[in-house]
Amino acid sequence: MLKIWSLKQQQKEEEAQSGSRKKKITAAQLRVQKDLTELSLPPTMKTHFPDPEDIMNFELEIKPDEGIYKGGVFKFSFAVNTNFPHEPPKVKCLNIIYHPNIDLEGNVCLNILREDWKPVLNLNSVMVGLQYLFLEPNPADPLNKEAAADLQRNRDRFKDNVRSAMQGYVINGVKFDRVLSTGRR
Repeated sequence: MLKIWSLKQQQKEEEAQSGSRKKKITAAQLRVQKDLTELSLPPTMKTHFPDPEDIMNFELEIKPDEGIYKGGVFKFSFAVNTNFPHEPPKVKCLNIIYHPNIDLEGNVCLNILREDWKPVLNLNSVMVGLQYLFLEPNPADPLNKEAAADLQRNRDRFKDNVRSAMQGYVINGVKFDRVLSTGRR
């Protein structure tokens, strides 16, 4: 809470010193600032801010260290609008990957980004939810129906397709992004 108030105080002092009025900080920006300062991400996840001045738009990198997607590096963009926390952030996968809950356009099927969103949820909840999708893909609520059917019918073939896709191969006419980490883990 102190950081929020100190941020507002700092803004007032800067305005007084420069003699010009800056844009006011919105409630959504204050909430995002609070959520970001309270993040408790594991070493397998990190955030990146392409524009350090814009905390409403950032990227998240997930490097699963277990499960089918182990060894991959997956990037997501977060766009938080001015109605946050009353509306969830818009999250897109920046890689073309073979996953039942992520389609080829990068749309993500995660219940807390849709019907189960509540203002008490925070950015950390969304990030942990994304990480969980790599540990336990959910074929019951798919965006990529082909991958979901593959997972339900033949788990070994699904695993093979995930490994091939992570290496950047073509599966069923679709070229996937190479997402395998080049460094040691």
